[in-house]
Amino acid sequence: MSDVTLTPGTFCWHELSTRDADGAQAFYGDLFGWGVNTDETPMGPYHKWTHGGGEFGAVFGMDGPMFEGVPSHWMPYVLVTSVDASVAKVKELGGTVVMEPMDVMEHGRMAVLTDPTGAAVSLWENKAHTGASTDPTTTGAPIWTELATRDKDAAFAFYTGLFGWRADEKSGGPMPYTEWWDGENCRGGMIVMDEKMGDAPPHWLTYFSVDDCDATVAKASGHEGASICVPAMDIPGVGRMAVITDPQGATFAVIKMSADHK
Repeated sequence: MSDVTLTPGTFCWHELSTRDADGAQAFYGDLFGWGVNTDETPMGPYHKWTHGGGEFGAVFGMDGPMFEGVPSHWMPYVLVTSVDASVAKVKELGGTVVMEPMDVMEHGRMAVLTDPTGAAVSLWENKAHTGASTDPTTTGAPIWTELATRDKDAAFAFYTGLFGWRADEKSGGPMPYTEWWDGENCRGGMIVMDEKMGDAPPHWLTYFSVDDCDATVAKASGHEGASICVPAMDIPGVGRMAVITDPQGATFAVIKMSADHK
């Protein structure tokens, strides 16, 4: 297993909630070569994604009335020292707690929130389960997590207050871009949504690294029900990326990083 060290403020887990767990396993297994380790839980089977000698997330089949109307989606988790303290801060900062803090057996403690702009993210306090153990430099692993929002100032205030991140605004690319920093560690990014994104709600988007963006897009397109939201495109100084919706309706991104990207 890879030696991966996670610290508070890190995206530590990426969980897919879907209407068809078997179909999702088949799709992502073919696209990225992922496997699964399955745990039986009181809420049903929990399939942990395995790749590169470790685990980085899971797929969970949404079933029952509590999930009525909830679309398939990827959910990133941020590691925190105390879920309860973080949830109290969420409320002070104008966020909404969708799921109050709860223990996940002996593994840890979690909560789900939406920020003041409407994007959902989860919190994780580790106990027996520390989070991802897949080396993030492994091809096919999650490599970047990005917030898309319509209210930059509200997002700045919320995430800097909640996690202590620093918002570093960039210019010179195809669009204004913000990077979230914690000391010397870059945690993720943010874009401001415009009319090109239609009525898509604010959201966090998980990127997975690939060796060939175009080939991955072509392979995804070969699966019935999958669609390409953003065709492969170059981001100067960063890499080549695309946004894909899986056959069950969950959206994610893929990226081939440029050799000179830092």
